[in-house]
Amino acid sequence: MTNLAHNLARTAERHPDRPAVILDDFVLTYGELEHSVRQLAGWLRGQGVGEGDRVALMLPNVPSFPVIYYATLRLGAIVVPMNPLFRRREIEFYLEDSGARLLVAMPGEEAQVSAEAKGVQLMAIGPEGLSSYVHGDGATAPVEEIVERAGDDTAVILYTSGTTGRPKGAELTFDNLQSNLATTAETLIHIDEQDVIMGCLPLFHVFGMTCAMNTAVAVGAALTMIPRFEPVKALEILGRDGVTVFAGVPTMYGALLAAANAAGGSVDLPRLRTCVSGGASLPVELMRQFEATFGCEILEGYGLSETSPVASFNRKDAGRKPGSIGTPVRGVEMKLVGVDGADVPAEDHDAVGEICIRGENIMKGYWDRPDATAEAIDGDGWFRSGDLARRDEDGFYFIVDRAKDMIIRGGMNVYPREIEEVLYEHPAVAEAAVIGIPHPELGEEVGAYVVLKPGAEATADGLIAHVKGIVAPYKYPRTVTVIPELPKGATGKILKRELRERDDAGASQGS
Repeated sequence: MTNLAHNLARTAERHPDRPAVILDDFVLTYGELEHSVRQLAGWLRGQGVGEGDRVALMLPNVPSFPVIYYATLRLGAIVVPMNPLFRRREIEFYLEDSGARLLVAMPGEEAQVSAEAKGVQLMAIGPEGLSSYVHGDGATAPVEEIVERAGDDTAVILYTSGTTGRPKGAELTFDNLQSNLATTAETLIHIDEQDVIMGCLPLFHVFGMTCAMNTAVAVGAALTMIPRFEPVKALEILGRDGVTVFAGVPTMYGALLAAANAAGGSVDLPRLRTCVSGGASLPVELMRQFEATFGCEILEGYGLSETSPVASFNRKDAGRKPGSIGTPVRGVEMKLVGVDGADVPAEDHDAVGEICIRGENIMKGYWDRPDATAEAIDGDGWFRSGDLARRDEDGFYFIVDRAKDMIIRGGMNVYPREIEEVLYEHPAVAEAAVIGIPHPELGEEVGAYVVLKPGAEATADGLIAHVKGIVAPYKYPRTVTVIPELPKGATGKILKRELRERDDAGASQGS
């Protein structure tokens, strides 16, 4: 029997006075964090939340997040993290699909209306919303006991998606998350209670949740937060709080480098010892420039929501190869499978295959989607990643392409079909295709090609505004190209590869 809430309880007992969570001048010690979790768990229990219930958590990186996260787990309930930038349609889908009984969010009309529409209780957390739980106002009785859960019980439902259909909830178990955080702390980054981890990565994303928050809590490290990544502010925090470990996506490294160069190129961060990159491929030249400026090595890894997330990594003690995603981590196997379904031989270093992963980190399955689970995980437990790679003579993997059409914009996943469906809702749109466009800073930008209905009129800017009003800000296309027809194959399938190659000179665009 297990529960991640035990990690916090043990750390609070060992290091009650050590800083746990920092947000500028606000500091929660581990003793205060554990006290806050017990108090809030009492309030949640009073609302009827119990074992197996789902609690949706839609917050930026603020101290409220870990308090609610661990209070939910303490009761044996399941956390459903959500992007705080979501709009009403997205919120309502997550609430309905997960069957959440409670939504915790910042005050706002979108969350209020969405919760009411789905009959879900809303707990609005403002800037001072946790003060009563931190200091204890006696309004609720604290929960002293931790509900024990089996290792294969679901702890978190983390929504992800492929190129078809709506998002699917990856069920990450207590064993999945415990194994991955332990591997991260003990064999990859070597984190202990003396470390200060920079919480730039969204905690609603599996990278930030596992590698920053859960790992810090388990070992007693401090987590210093920034609700919204701003490179100048991030540089200030790196120095102010003596950050030792920074984890981010490639765009963050580019922004930090630009900010440092704008400030004269001199960076003095003597405590910064390890930087970790994931979420998208890190350009080798960016890695080189960053390391030369900051004097700190970047270790690149790879994983997915379904893998808790870390599947492979470049280790300091085992060498690294720039441009590679490293080798499989402890408790994980990886292999390449060719288009014929056969395993790519280990000695064939030029062959490209789909990355398949098996081990302690693989999700339990997709929430209430047995068909999708069976499609993603075979009978032997191998998870199909949809990513294509090659493997060199030392066992290092190199991503070469994605089998899926997913766009990674600044480390955030954008799924073309979702955006296409929104475009199709515009009365003037007959056909739409969304693709990723190479971008020097973001990695990829979202672009759309649209065919209008006969006689209909619409501007590119108008179509962009239509999508912008429905989806999260990072998802909407920054360019829309209106063309007479979309290229199609013999079966009528839209040929997106031709759109990526076409010369769009003279087309109507907006931004």
